[in-house]
Amino acid sequence: MRTLARRRSRGAGPLALVAALLGLLLLLAPTASAAGGLDDAAAALKQGRVYVDPAMADRFGPSQADALTEKIRKAGKPIFVAVVPAAAPYGARTVFEDLRTKVGVTGTYAIWRGDQFQARSDKAALPSASAERIAGASFRSHPGDIDATLNDFVDTAAPQIKGHAVNSDEGGVSTAAVVVPLALLALAGTGVFLLFRRARNKKEEQRRAELAQLRQVVDEDITAYGEELDRLDFVPSAPDADDVQRADYTHALDSYEKAKRLMDAAAGPEDVKPVTEALEDGRFALATLAARREKRALPDRRPPCFFDPRHGPSVLDAEWSPAGGAARAVPVCRADADRLAAGQDPDIRTVPTAHGPQPYWNAGPAYGPWAGGYFGGFGGGGLLPGLLVGTMLGSMMATPAYAAGPLDAGAGYDGGDFSGADFNSSDFGGGFDGGDFGGGGDFGGGGDFGGGF
Repeated sequence: MRTLARRRSRGAGPLALVAALLGLLLLLAPTASAAGGLDDAAAALKQGRVYVDPAMADRFGPSQADALTEKIRKAGKPIFVAVVPAAAPYGARTVFEDLRTKVGVTGTYAIWRGDQFQARSDKAALPSASAERIAGASFRSHPGDIDATLNDFVDTAAPQIKGHAVNSDEGGVSTAAVVVPLALLALAGTGVFLLFRRARNKKEEQRRAELAQLRQVVDEDITAYGEELDRLDFVPSAPDADDVQRADYTHALDSYEKAKRLMDAAAGPEDVKPVTEALEDGRFALATLAARREKRALPDRRPPCFFDPRHGPSVLDAEWSPAGGAARAVPVCRADADRLAAGQDPDIRTVPTAHGPQPYWNAGPAYGPWAGGYFGGFGGGGLLPGLLVGTMLGSMMATPAYAAGPLDAGAGYDGGDFSGADFNSSDFGGGFDGGDFGGGGDFGGGGDFGGGF
């Protein structure tokens, strides 16, 4: 028994040390609110905490700030949120530049100032125009409600933001900065390795889940295209078949085989884009073949039908208004054009989601590569953002970068990086030139934060 007790005592020593160090870290960790001012705000944000100026604590309390901090931590994205009064030192025209400079981390910054709310972002994390639109929609959805507005913003923006959350006190020297290395030495090797492996596994798990979600939809697309080929009444050896018709037919068959081969080899959502590119190309070959056989003029190369790319190439642009949205011209097939002209609903492609079947443009960012393959080759890659303004895919595709690959506007960017004051101001809310910050529209009731400070 004494031997067992000694063994337990020896084993408890390192654990007790680690527990003591972690306890000290908790005591030294910054709270969501500090004494007030830009320096305190930047210090809290660098620690990954939501900052609330003491003057705003009666409107957004510690429990609400802690809950939002935890939500951002779980999202694992470089999101920085501050709640400050409409007073110095939080200048209406300078507060974004000041906090971005002092925090020095690439990411998306959201600020509730007084009674207004806006957001700006480094382009590598999220196009600033998208951040502004999301902030505006969140503010208008919850007038005057800080907690609901900020939570809505984080819920909507987090899936679209690239990069990783800040998790260290970069750029500052504090007691915690001295203790953290000691804790890491105590935890050492195995613990650090497990944390990195967990993060890597989580990212890979999400990638596999998104691919599985897409695979069902893409398999339906490939099957539908294969059925079109089966129904095709074309015999290459027939007397009335010529070489150009046979070339179109061969092109259509090759596109089918290419799409199947690429989908079988797909390892992530980004690999779906060349699959739908092949299907779009094959359907145009079929449309060209049909025109040659019927002695009609060859079709122009147009985008697929907006409502469902399986309908084939569009024949014209028609006016259409989504539920609660403004009218816009969209490319449509003949059948959907006739439906719209008759005052009927178009035949919209829906896909499975956790909330039931949804139009593909409301199904989440995983469908970006899928849509990019069908539409990315038209309009310089900028067709869809204009068609999908106000939707999740529309926000994500605010720049042509979605057509460039795995939907990563900053190739090689891993987000949340420390940049100090060395950042491109033109990529962060339209530039810091002493002018207003409102350039993306009237979000929060005034474009910029108003005059005064």
